[in-house]
Formats: sequence, C-alpha cells, structure tokens
Amino acid sequence: MPDIDRSKTMRDKIRAAIRAVPRSKVSTYGAVARAAGYPHGARQVVQTLHRSFGLPWHRIVGAGGEIKLRGDSAVEQRLRLQAEGVAFRGRRVDMRRHEHKFPKKPRKGSQLSR
Repeated sequence: MPDIDRSKTMRDKIRAAIRAVPRSKVSTYGAVARAAGYPHGARQVVQTLHRSFGLPWHRIVGAGGEIKLRGDSAVEQRLRLQAEGVAFRGRRVDMRRHEHKFPKKPRKGSQLSR
C-alpha cells in the first residue's frame, strides 16, 4: 500500500479513537494511539489533532492527566473539560475518575486453545 493511503488510514483510525472518548471522560495521546492500533503513535495523534476539525480535542491530555497545551489554549481546554464535569487534582485531570478505558484488542496470534 502506498504511504499516502496508509497515512490516511492511520489518521482515520486515530480520528475514530478520539471520537470514541465520551463527554466527561479524557484519554491520553498514547492511549488513543494504542486504541487506533499504533502503540508508538502518540506524536501522530498530536498531528491529527492539529490537522483535523470537529474533533473533541479537549478530551485528549498528556500522560497523568496533564494539559500539554500552553497559554490561552490550555485555559480553554481546562474550561471545556470543567464544563463537561471533569474534575482536576491541582493542575491535572483526576484520571481515576475521568479516564476513558478503550476496550482491549486481542493480540495477534494469541488465541486460546481449549
């Protein structure tokens, strides 16, 4: 498959994973990448968020619930999350209460034989 097609497929999978995060929940860049099938693709999640419109971008945070944006964008992200009912512990999202858990995908070749 040409790189252009594979890249489009990757972005589509990442967008779908981002859209799967419900209101009042958050996920990390790394968790979104893993859910999309790209376990080392956190940077691609960031690129997809920058290049796409209409995604719930404010629901994606850094590891440990940290808002990675700076300045006015960070304030906007926090306000949007608080408007959805997301609680913070200091400067971080309370991940125990608000982290979205994606369904686990079976690993390739890990079939149970009984």
